[in-house]
Amino acid sequence: MKVQETKLKGCFIIEPTVFEDKRGYFFESFNTQKFNEAIGKEINFVQDNQSFSSKGVLRGLHYQVGEHAQAKLVRALEGTVLDVAVDLRKDSPTFGQHVVVELTAENKKQLFVPRGFGHGFVVLSETATFFYKCDNFYNKESEGGIIYNDKTIGIDWKMKESELIISDKDIVLPNIENARLA
Repeated sequence: MKVQETKLKGCFIIEPTVFEDKRGYFFESFNTQKFNEAIGKEINFVQDNQSFSSKGVLRGLHYQVGEHAQAKLVRALEGTVLDVAVDLRKDSPTFGQHVVVELTAENKKQLFVPRGFGHGFVVLSETATFFYKCDNFYNKESEGGIIYNDKTIGIDWKMKESELIISDKDIVLPNIENARLA
């Protein structure tokens, strides 16, 4: 397993060691002991989520606040997504900055998004199945979000605005200045 910390402290790109032969491939997608050692912190995942989306579907930017904040370990099981993590920790020197990682079924990369970050992705392939682990249970009252096209953050989603498919809920999210962050 290869682990690389991004420019945002605590946010990591994880590449598994893949064993391939004429039969196909095998890799360990998650191992608590190795994962915690690699990121230097103990994380206890309690919930797995999965979504299926068509090309252009943009989900995000989402997070939970307070005692219900969540860390996530995300990956694409099928297809290709452009995955984005935004640092929303007010006391962080990288507050408002983001990282972008292309996650595909082929590259098998994962992104660890720590608590205090917003998260979102857009589907670049015809369809994608997206999977993620959370270290805290979902709590509707703790939901937060930031509009995907916030000029302050400046994310390049690699698609034309007219090609994006965004939920009614996500299209009315506030910008980072007006977001509920605590």
